[in-house]
Amino acid sequence: MKELVYHRLLLPAIEYHADKTAFFDQGYEGTFAQHGDRVLRLCHALTNELGVSRSDRFAVMSTNSHQFLELYHAAFLGAGVINPLNLRLAGKELDYIVRDSGTEVVFVDGFFAPLIAQAMAESEGESPLRHVVLIGDADVPHDLKYEELLAAAEPVVPDEPEEDDLAVLMYTGGTTGLPKGVALEHRAEMLNLYHVGMEIDFDPNSVYLHQTPMFHAASMGGIMGTPGAGATSVFMPLFDPAGAMSLIEAHQVTQTVMVPTMIGMMLNHPEFVPERLASLDLLTYGASPMPAAILDRLLDLYPDLDISQGYGMTECSAVLTFLGAEDHRAGGPRLRSAGRPVPGVALAIQDEDGNILPLGETGEVCAKAGNFMRQYWNKPEATEEVFQGGWYHTGDAGYLDDGGYLFLVDRVKDMIVTGGENVYSAEVESAISKHEAVQQVAVIGIPHEVWGEQVHAIVVVEEGTTVTEEEIIVVARDHIAGYKVPKSVEFRTEPLPLSGAMKVLKKDLRAPYWKGHERGVN
Repeated sequence: MKELVYHRLLLPAIEYHADKTAFFDQGYEGTFAQHGDRVLRLCHALTNELGVSRSDRFAVMSTNSHQFLELYHAAFLGAGVINPLNLRLAGKELDYIVRDSGTEVVFVDGFFAPLIAQAMAESEGESPLRHVVLIGDADVPHDLKYEELLAAAEPVVPDEPEEDDLAVLMYTGGTTGLPKGVALEHRAEMLNLYHVGMEIDFDPNSVYLHQTPMFHAASMGGIMGTPGAGATSVFMPLFDPAGAMSLIEAHQVTQTVMVPTMIGMMLNHPEFVPERLASLDLLTYGASPMPAAILDRLLDLYPDLDISQGYGMTECSAVLTFLGAEDHRAGGPRLRSAGRPVPGVALAIQDEDGNILPLGETGEVCAKAGNFMRQYWNKPEATEEVFQGGWYHTGDAGYLDDGGYLFLVDRVKDMIVTGGENVYSAEVESAISKHEAVQQVAVIGIPHEVWGEQVHAIVVVEEGTTVTEEEIIVVARDHIAGYKVPKSVEFRTEPLPLSGAMKVLKKDLRAPYWKGHERGVN
């Protein structure tokens, strides 16, 4: 008898909270009953008007919105496999994903419709795409309108999917080559939700702000857990710090997820005052390393706020470990960890040969859990490689302490090997971020004739402040060993390049330095 399907959460929530406001979205307000009606109509339209079967993929390229959430929920009710597209993708990447996934229907808002049209026009050969459905109103290429589809459909509850049916095909960002499609089953998504629910409280009285991009796996807790608990959602189309503060104040937001870059932008915004975030009960961060200076400031400003960290990846839909609120209040060395495995997840640190390393030794973080992907779409060799020895190999370097806390030291590909010594860029970045003039920092390895690589820091300084290369080196030397200290520092006035998930694109930063050179990892 199956249980791990979203019918068991969403449909009771719609029934129990029918008249409660479910969504606030740029002037739109909708109750749970209205949400249920719209999602069921969407399921009917996908099947009967668009010809999408349970195993067919449909793509979405849109900013955050209640319509985007409706499309996710239709997929989780078994009406198709949702393929959420990264908003930073270039035309050739979009064309590749559409072809690779066999996507025949794409839902797109007015902002991104021209990009889809351009990608299809420049496609070599015939694209599998049959329908472009426009969300909202705009004078852009499309052949169907979202609201017209819903109006013509019927609100019929679809049959429950099987637990091992695919629900999501989410492509990785493509920062290391062509994007890989991560195929996630209903069972994996539901297990991940329950894992997260054992760490944080999905309270029906909470108000959740969707501000991380909804195409990203970091948003899955809010997409599934918040409506499933009968809580209220507020949507921010694209993140900007001033707008986020305004929405938090206006709707008395109690919970949200942010990546560290977003938190830093908010705390450093000229309109920021601590009182503007006073309604928050829970702030979860993750997706990239948290600079020590930002976390220290956050803890100092909000001693009563429940702050938690989640670590994971798209392939596990998306959480492996959690560092909870009590861990944050306790402080100490474990504050710099990624926490302990959530229930149901097993971790091991392995060397290059797959041997499990003792506590305290650094190696590759490997995991086992029921919330992992089925496969990389159309890539059996890559799937076999990443699941070597029955463990998922994350590509992250880290170690476990005697309490089971995971300490991440870097992405394996971002590790710098200088003079035979391993230097983890995240550790150097954390040290440099302690200087009050540093707004952003990225540490990379650049070619060196003698050492192979040298540690190079790229720093964006706070507006109106100055700092010298020597000052950066001094603050780093105060916190880390001499061989880890940057040998060169580059200052920039423009922000560092970010992916659609607001992670620093280190591959792009390294590229000019490594032109004409060979590097072991990219």
